[in-house]
Amino acid sequence: MKKILPILALSFSALMTSSMLSAAPHFNNDERGFDGPRGNAYGHMKKDRDFRGNQDDGDIEDRRRMREERGVKRLQQHKWQTGYVMPQHYRGNGYKVDYKDHNLPKPSRNQQWYKINNDYILVNSDSNSILKILGM
Repeated sequence: MKKILPILALSFSALMTSSMLSAAPHFNNDERGFDGPRGNAYGHMKKDRDFRGNQDDGDIEDRRRMREERGVKRLQQHKWQTGYVMPQHYRGNGYKVDYKDHNLPKPSRNQQWYKINNDYILVNSDSNSILKILGM
């Protein structure tokens, strides 16, 4: 009998600790605002996705086309002014032009011509500031 009581007490305490661990607070994904890869922040399935969570190809193309159109509109609305700093997005080689090919004045040292929206923009390569704008 003396051995049974400590064994019962030990097994009871082990049972209580395991039940307390399983009763720990459970964080539902909805409380954190994310419901896994196939749902949105509110836990609802998007109606344009199939059962695996993939979007329809036509929907993806529509969204891509809309993004491109918004990007073109933003580019067309941008007003360049001398003294402004050229945004980093436009400093890539795709916008750079050779002054000889476009009948532009020869740039000084540390200057580069860029063509953006049919405007030729002369930029100081050191400070990235706009020095001159020629609209074509």
